[in-house]
Amino acid sequence: MIRKTFTMHLYPGMVEEYAKRHNELWPEMKAMIHEYGGHNYTIAFDDRTNTLFGYIEVEDEDLWAQSADTPINRKWWDFMAPVMATNPDNSPVCEDLREVFHLD
Repeated sequence: MIRKTFTMHLYPGMVEEYAKRHNELWPEMKAMIHEYGGHNYTIAFDDRTNTLFGYIEVEDEDLWAQSADTPINRKWWDFMAPVMATNPDNSPVCEDLREVFHLD
C-alpha cells in the first residue's frame, strides 16, 4: 500500500456541513474509492486554520489518479465546492504532504 497525505481548506463555518456530507457519503462514491484502490481513508480538521488533513492508502498511484475522471467523483466535487476551496474544475485545492515518519 502507498500512504498518501494531503491538506485541503474549508471555508469558515463549514466544518459541520463538510462532516455531514461525508457521514452521508453516497454508496456509489464509496464503491468508486474502493474500486480504484483506496483504503483506510481518514480526514481530520484543524479548527485554528480551517485546514483539512487527509490520509488514504492506495494500491496503485496510477489507478488512484484515474478516479479523478470518473463521473461520480466529478459529481462529488461539484457537490462539495460550496464548502471548500476548489480549482476551476471544482476539484479540491489539495496540497500533498511529504511523509517524514511512519510506524506500523
